[in-house]
Formats: sequence, C-alpha cells, structure tokens
Amino acid sequence: MAEELTHFNEQGRAHMVDVGGKPVTRREAQAGGEILVSPEVLQKIRDGSMKKGDVLAVAQVAGIMAAKRSWELIPMCHPLPLTRVDLSFRLGTDRVEILSTVACSGVTGVEMEALTAVSVAALTIYDMCKAVQKDMKIQNIRLLRKSGGKSGDYIAEVPNG
Repeated sequence: MAEELTHFNEQGRAHMVDVGGKPVTRREAQAGGEILVSPEVLQKIRDGSMKKGDVLAVAQVAGIMAAKRSWELIPMCHPLPLTRVDLSFRLGTDRVEILSTVACSGVTGVEMEALTAVSVAALTIYDMCKAVQKDMKIQNIRLLRKSGGKSGDYIAEVPNG
C-alpha cells in the first residue's frame, strides 16, 4: 500500500503540512545511532583527557539544543513545545552508542527531533575528537520507536544476529 506524500501541494511543490486541526496528544520518539572510534579516542573519552573537554557532556548539551531547534534546520518541521529531551551514551569496545528520547504534548510527532538530537550529538563527538582521529564513522542513525498520533505506535525491528 503506497502512502500519500503529505509534504507536497497539488502542484507538486513542497509545503509545510497544516496540523492545526489535529488533536493534541502525548508524543514520544526514541532514536539511536553510533560513532565508531579508535581505542585511543575511546580511552580519552572515558578518562576525560580530550583537549576540548568532557566529550559526552558537551555532546549531550548539543543534542538537547539540536532537538529544540530541529524546526530551524529541517525545512518542513514544525516548531514544537518539547517537554522532554534526554540523551544517553554507552561506550562499547569500538564505538559510542547514542540514544535520544524526546517527548511533547502536541499535534505532530517528535521523530525528527529525536533523530536530530542523535545526529548532532554524534557530530559533536566527531568535532571534539577529530584532532586525535579523522576517520571516525557516524552510522546507523535510526528511529527506534515512537508513540502517539494518528499513525499509532512504531517499534523498529531488531535485526537477527
């Protein structure tokens, strides 16, 4: 079943969807992603010895700020009164995993805000660590789950393996 593309008008030109008639409901979204780093970078993040400062603290604030400003970065996003933005990090053996949770009571979802938070947090980690490693890889930025709204709940499938 093909979904109707809602961000185009009858002339096929982009427009911001009118959400004014939709009911206010609780909306929440969670997104994840990761940045692959060297053992040296991972150790510097762990022990707080990166020259630019506490990498994860700065990335957390950057992600929160980005979620709040998604509407300024992504042309068809609506400005939303966010009620929650949270970022967490998990240090693996060769990566920093990033998880964001964003919520609001509003007329449109917060998926873009959650994805933007993860993206900017990963970019901030890259920026703070690039003097030590230039070939870090940002990957797997994706929506993990969402709730609320007309389309209901979504939970991403976990790949086998």
